[in-house]
Amino acid sequence: MPKPTGIAAFAPFGTPIFRSLWLATLLSNLGSLVQAVAAGWTMTTLTSSEQMVALVTASTTLPIMALSLLSGVLADNYDRRRIMMIAQILMLTVSVGLTVVTWLGLLTPWLLLTFTFLIGCGAALHNPSWQATVGDIVPRDQVPAAVMANSMSFNLMRSIGPAFGGFIIVVAGAVAAFALNAMSYLALILVLAFWKRPAVVRNLPREPFRQAATAGIRYVGLSPNLLRIILRGCLFGLTAVSVLALLPLVAKDLLSGSASTYGILLGCFGVGAVAGALTNSRTRARFNTETIVRAAFVLMALGILLLSTGQSLLLSALALLLCGACWMTTNSLLNVSLQLSTPRWVVGRALSFYMMSNAFGMVTGSWIWGLLAESYGLQLALVASAAALLVGAVIGYKLPLPEYDRLNLEPLNQFIEPTLAVQLKQRTGPIMITVEFDIAEEDIPGFHTAMAEQRRIRIRDGARRWSLLRDLERPNIWTEKYYVATWVEYLRHNERSTMTDSGISDQLNALHRGSTSPKVRRMLDRQTM
Repeated sequence: MPKPTGIAAFAPFGTPIFRSLWLATLLSNLGSLVQAVAAGWTMTTLTSSEQMVALVTASTTLPIMALSLLSGVLADNYDRRRIMMIAQILMLTVSVGLTVVTWLGLLTPWLLLTFTFLIGCGAALHNPSWQATVGDIVPRDQVPAAVMANSMSFNLMRSIGPAFGGFIIVVAGAVAAFALNAMSYLALILVLAFWKRPAVVRNLPREPFRQAATAGIRYVGLSPNLLRIILRGCLFGLTAVSVLALLPLVAKDLLSGSASTYGILLGCFGVGAVAGALTNSRTRARFNTETIVRAAFVLMALGILLLSTGQSLLLSALALLLCGACWMTTNSLLNVSLQLSTPRWVVGRALSFYMMSNAFGMVTGSWIWGLLAESYGLQLALVASAAALLVGAVIGYKLPLPEYDRLNLEPLNQFIEPTLAVQLKQRTGPIMITVEFDIAEEDIPGFHTAMAEQRRIRIRDGARRWSLLRDLERPNIWTEKYYVATWVEYLRHNERSTMTDSGISDQLNALHRGSTSPKVRRMLDRQTM
């Protein structure tokens, strides 16, 4: 993959539908950030509990943790445009309800958390489909730039939205802020409604929900690269969320400010994030992903330490500029790494696990840092989160992120469905597959190493009860054996092979000493009484 450049950073905008969705999302992000400021500040007026204030952030991320797998399965198996439409309409409805309840003076702390939780449910439904769609509408080499552009969209609005939200609260009250958020969904709904997305051609029937969920869990669980990315996302969410969860208290207690102060501080965070997005291409051209992410953990810790001093609005603003750049850089690079380390057939589910893990870290972190602030003081909670970020940076030495440009996850497309002498339905099974190899004695260690990787790939792609057998009468003959549930699952299993996976098959074929290719047998398992 070529090194990124400043021009390449804007390449996705040459795709009309990406440009339209990006602009509509920009307006939606403005409303969301105004709503976030209004919800956070309103909670400080409804209760004096620091923990309840921190739970406002948690209530919007908890649905992502709880519903992401469902959303990922839907994103991989259904029309993503329709899923996004449903999500946007849900958030519009809930936002109107929040506006009306606030206007009637009926809002309570727990009712506010309920509304923000429901809005979070809409976001949880929307995000995997939107993130997975990026790879559908722009070329693979533009995916990093497109992900960065999406992050920049949010953070451009973060740079003005919170301050704008604070201004609206001061001038017109929380009702106006909540109403503005409700209207902000309309542009994206209209773009999605008029988008003529090409129909997805499926050679095989859609996977049932439970089976698709299991396939996603299995794929992620047997993909070391994805597990590293997901773990690092969880650690960053856990440790870095203290900035957003406790910022209303920083504005109110450390700086003795108002809603406008809170909005200004969030705006500085957004400006820092935009700066991080604009410099990201150059940074990636000079350093690898792991070095950048590790440095971002350390610099985020420094920014939080500066924020904890509470000496002045200026120093806090500078600290948040740094924190915003680190937040955007880390989350975007982790997202890009995951998308480009995952084949398209399962990318929605992989993204859902990443979002779920990151949300779990943010929910847990919001609760932990809020509890620490309530029990031991706001400044100590911030210092503790900075220390945790430094630990996260050290973990990077043990669990480095993969370099996605070394992977070719395009479908291999070399499998030809065999002509069968026995008539089968697609749901007939189970099917047993054997592959016979002729391996010389001196090649056995290398064969075992390659077979260990083959086992992981087979099971990851849907195989069951995998085993390796050696013929006792002909010890040079080794047989790989595995099962799939049905014939259609066997076909699906072979469709999932990627160009990168073919390297293991090439190694095994090179070790095979037979005069013909390894013999493949496919058998229908039938039990007799």
